Amino acid sequence: MNYLMIFHILGWVIQLEGIFFLPPAITGFCYGEITDALIYLALGVGCMVLGRLFRLRKSSNSIFYAKEGFVVVALSWIVISIIGALPFVLTKDIPRYPDALFEIISGFTTTGSSILTDVEALSHANLLWRSFSHWIGGMGVLVFILAILPMTGGSTMNLMKAESPGPSVGKLVPKIQQTAFLLYAIYLAMTVVETILLLIGGMPLFDSICHAFGTAGTGGFGIKGDSIAGYSVYLQNVITIFMFLFGVNFTFYYYILIRKVKDAFLMDEVRWYFLIYFAAVTLLTTTLVIHGGAVAESIQTVAFQVASIMTTTGYATADFNLWPEFARALMVCLMFIGACAGSTGGGIKVSRIMIYLKQVKKELMQQIHPKRIQVLKMDGKALPHSVVHSCNTLLMTYIVIFIVSLLLICLDGFDMTTNFTSIAATLNNIGPGLNIVGPTGNFSEFSTLSKFVLMFDMLAGRLEIIPMMVLFHPATWKK
Repeated sequence: MNYLMIFHILGWVIQLEGIFFLPPAITGFCYGEITDALIYLALGVGCMVLGRLFRLRKSSNSIFYAKEGFVVVALSWIVISIIGALPFVLTKDIPRYPDALFEIISGFTTTGSSILTDVEALSHANLLWRSFSHWIGGMGVLVFILAILPMTGGSTMNLMKAESPGPSVGKLVPKIQQTAFLLYAIYLAMTVVETILLLIGGMPLFDSICHAFGTAGTGGFGIKGDSIAGYSVYLQNVITIFMFLFGVNFTFYYYILIRKVKDAFLMDEVRWYFLIYFAAVTLLTTTLVIHGGAVAESIQTVAFQVASIMTTTGYATADFNLWPEFARALMVCLMFIGACAGSTGGGIKVSRIMIYLKQVKKELMQQIHPKRIQVLKMDGKALPHSVVHSCNTLLMTYIVIFIVSLLLICLDGFDMTTNFTSIAATLNNIGPGLNIVGPTGNFSEFSTLSKFVLMFDMLAGRLEIIPMMVLFHPATWKK
């Protein structure tokens, strides 16, 4: 284990978080929240000092293997969460540290689950920090570091693979640093465009920035008690479109940029993503109309909620907890499917769902035609066995974590729908579930033990389980 290199990268992560404390500090000064602003500034300076101490010694061997990549990614997310919770406690907006930790982990992992009963009581500095944490976590803090810092070639891919969502990660351009830079450039540009469109629709600047951060990271922390419901239909539609767009594999946008539009729309996962979305909107709209809903209003509401749940953003314009049972069940199914690999969305991912269905089809055909050679393909290319194997491993581990987590939080005595959808909402990084944790509810009633279980689930879901499992496996730390 290359401990010195791990500490060196953690030092960069801590210093970067110190820089990230500046926007909420500036916000605090702008809104006259001087105490909060000074707290963020002090924490920023403290992070710069602490990070520099971590980087005092650097290993002569800067090569990172897969094991170190998983460990440093998992540790980085834990460290930024531990530090990131401090402003909430020090400003006394969230006085209990476990609650503050839950809130910031939910922010960084772009989950959007909250323990707050009155979000509007928070200072502007803290509201911005909550939303900004989505933007930081959406693309990944280590991907950001790779974009701005030169690192040894072999180690960079291991870091990107460990942090980026999806069954496979590749280079868009020859160098990983250029790939990371390009991803963040697309990410930033889309965020800016959304902010401008929200401003055009009359949304205040502060609100526009917070909601653009929440949409880009597919996180969904609202700054109002009714989430997005109080804004105009135009603003809701802008957010709907961008939630959907941020759930698309970013390779799609790269192909568009280099004018390979045909290749972009030939991506199997993107076409399935479009198909699932529009099929879900059609089914849910039909269900609401049958139960007395107006057609135009139902289409607009369903389009928003399906985009929000499928991309695991979690914003709400309606309480889907009150929808008919079929609609509620379909929304839960969408929680598990999630968005595309290589996007900022969570869930199992459309590409993995495709791989699982292709495996079922292959097995059935193998039974019918035992001598027939079957090859799993995606985008016209044969899928490597390693990708299929990793998808199967992740699914089995996912099921085990889901069951264990469910049993543990059942100790709190809530109903099964609340418990089941709480795990689904956190492990898939969605935010709201059903019943107590529905769009109008929160997670404040859970015990401290349950909150720590849900925190682990949020981190495991964002990092796609394996880095967290590697970190806590005893064999990782043996020589």
